[in-house]
Amino acid sequence: MSSVRRLDDAPWNCGPAARVLALLNQDGAEARVVGGAVRNLLIGLPTGDIDIATTALPDEVMRRADAAGFKSVPTGIEHGTVTLVADGEPFEITTLREDVETFGRKAKVAFGDDWAADAQRRDFTMNALSVSLDGTLHDYVGGLDDVEARRVRFIGDPDQRIAEDYLRILRFFRIHAAYGAGAPDRDGYLSCIRGRDGLAELSAERVRMEMLKLMVAPGACAAVAAMGEAGLLLRVFGGVAFHGPFAAMIAAERRLDLAPDAIRRLGALAVAVTEDARRLTQRLRLSNAECKRLDSMGHRWWRLRGMEETLAKRRLYRLGEARYHDRMMLAWARAGQGADPVPWLDLVTLPQRWQAPAFPLKAADFIARGVVQGPALGQIIALAEDAWLASDFALDESTLTHIADQTVARFTRDHRL
Repeated sequence: MSSVRRLDDAPWNCGPAARVLALLNQDGAEARVVGGAVRNLLIGLPTGDIDIATTALPDEVMRRADAAGFKSVPTGIEHGTVTLVADGEPFEITTLREDVETFGRKAKVAFGDDWAADAQRRDFTMNALSVSLDGTLHDYVGGLDDVEARRVRFIGDPDQRIAEDYLRILRFFRIHAAYGAGAPDRDGYLSCIRGRDGLAELSAERVRMEMLKLMVAPGACAAVAAMGEAGLLLRVFGGVAFHGPFAAMIAAERRLDLAPDAIRRLGALAVAVTEDARRLTQRLRLSNAECKRLDSMGHRWWRLRGMEETLAKRRLYRLGEARYHDRMMLAWARAGQGADPVPWLDLVTLPQRWQAPAFPLKAADFIARGVVQGPALGQIIALAEDAWLASDFALDESTLTHIADQTVARFTRDHRL
């Protein structure tokens, strides 16, 4: 163990976090900030959630919380985890543990007070750092060197750590995409290849969580390419991955200064037709909203390499802004990074320059002409609306009324209404 430096200006030195730490560092118990918050502080990123490890047993943590007026929730008490809420801010408090037996994600644990043993059971070295109440940084596994090198490395034997929970394969690439630099650690990479068949044991929900986080990570492009070379994406998606459009989508988002969008990027990477979208929905247990977005991206008109603004306006009117934007971004990505960006920028940003007007006629206008409610009404409205769209939205209400009369007459004659 090496205590290499002090972190005196950490964000947990004030506010609710400081009060929670003070509460848990009394009467012989010790508590430290652990994991991602420490890693992020050292890298210079927002710390996010502050997780705390303690030598106090879960029942004692809850007793102290109740006495101090903090809310406590036994979120994972069988594994030593209690969520403590102070001033509305949640903190995950976990008693030091050692794995006695592991069963994939499940593990039989024994509580203890050995900080080094607790560090050894974590997944990656950069996630095993801890900071005491006085600001002392503790490193038991070489995590500080790996943070400084931006190197994601398994603790101990990578094969064993992966066999304990095959989700660590996906976490390896996701953490590397978020915090790593250069190529993935070779030992870890090869272990992921050896353990890749174990991905089939994972629940769809856990895979979904990791993959959607990976999609928006800063280094997603290189990490996803490495996963493809390792034969992992076929096992996750059950189909072909399209690395070129994925890279082009990321480049397009950056060109437009858009926030990374996990579903849009997933569509570029793994959706060519609607069948791909439906398969991904099942394999990743996507929500209905996510499924609908991917399904829309799977429609074949994205194959167009560009279109006139008149046609684009019709698409925008029919689809609405959100679906239009998804499809047009995907069309641009499918065109490739070498495509001239100027026409694509014009098409993608069309909703910012032009707002689709409302169709001037209502269902009541056709009902007043003797059309009864039902399927025929919808078909007649669609015919009149098509004429309006073909005019580039130029027909006024008077002209449309005349067209409506003609449409009703023709439809009535042809269908004998």
